[in-house]
Amino acid sequence: MRNTTVAFRSVIIAIGAIIAAMVYLGGCGGGGGSASTGTLKLAITDKPSDAYQSLVISIKEIRVVPAGHENAADSDPALPVLARFNPQEKVIDIMTLQFVQQALGEIVLPAGTYRQIRLVLYPNPNGNQAPVNYLTLKSDPNTKIPLTTPSGQTSGLKILGPIEVKPGVINAVMIDFDPNTAVVQRGNSNEYNLKPTGIRLIQMANVLNQFGSIIGNVSNTLQNWSSATVSIKRRGTINDATPIASGQIFATYTSGRYQAPFSAFVPASEIGWGYKTFINSNGFVLYSSAAVPVVQGQARDLGNIVLVPQ
Repeated sequence: MRNTTVAFRSVIIAIGAIIAAMVYLGGCGGGGGSASTGTLKLAITDKPSDAYQSLVISIKEIRVVPAGHENAADSDPALPVLARFNPQEKVIDIMTLQFVQQALGEIVLPAGTYRQIRLVLYPNPNGNQAPVNYLTLKSDPNTKIPLTTPSGQTSGLKILGPIEVKPGVINAVMIDFDPNTAVVQRGNSNEYNLKPTGIRLIQMANVLNQFGSIIGNVSNTLQNWSSATVSIKRRGTINDATPIASGQIFATYTSGRYQAPFSAFVPASEIGWGYKTFINSNGFVLYSSAAVPVVQGQARDLGNIVLVPQ
C-alpha cells in the first residue's frame, strides 16, 4: 500500500509519473499537433538522497536532439529549442521535487525519433558571488558547495533517449533525476561534478488515456495575478495531507483578462471520495472547489475560476 501512495504522490505537474498515475498542469492550452507533428511536454522529478539537503541547478535552455544529430553543437538550428529561460527564471532545487514534478516546457515537433534532451546550464559566476549551480549537505545545510558543470554550460547535460514523438498526440516525457549517481565527489575533496549519469528519460504518453482529468481556467480581469499554485487532493473517505497533484501555472493577458488554463490527469475517483482543487496566488483569496468525481477517459470541467483579491 505504501508504494501505491508514493507513486500517486510522484504525479505532479506537467507530464507524467512512474506508471501509476500522471498529471499535466500547464499555462498553455493543449492541442496535440497536426497529423505529422506531436506535442512534446517535459517535466523533471527526483529520487531521495541521504547526503544532500539541496541540489540546485539554473537552466538556461532545453534542446531536443533528433536522430542523426547526436554530435551537433547546441547552436545548431537542427536542434529544436523546447524552452529558453532568463537567469533566475528556472532555478530548480532538485531535492524539493521528491514525489513532485516541475514543468519545463512543451514544443510541437515533427513526428519521429529524438535521441537526447540537452539541459544547458548557466555558468557559476567567478569570484565571491554565490553559485547558481550548487549543493548543500545535510550535515552542513548552510554552506553552498558549487557544482562543477562544464558540459552543462557548453554542450549541455546530454540525457539519452530515445524519445518517440507520435503524430497528433501529446507525448509526455519525464526527466528522472537520481542525485546519488548524477553527483560525483572528486576524491576526498569538497568538490562535486554534475554528470548525466543517473539522469534518464521516461516516456509516459501511452498511459494518458487510462486516466480522467480535471480542467479549468484561472482568471482575473483587472489585476495581474502572474502565477498561481494549483494543487489537487482527495477528499472524503480519503483525505490527503500531500497533494496528489500540484504545480504552478502562469498568466498571460488574452481576451481582456489575465488567465491560464490548466489540466490535470489523475486516476478515476472511487465511491466515497473525490478530488478537491485548491488555487493559491499571492494577493488573492485561496480558491477551494467542491470535491468532484473523476471518470476514466472524461474531463471534469471546473469552468472559469475567478481569483478574488484579498
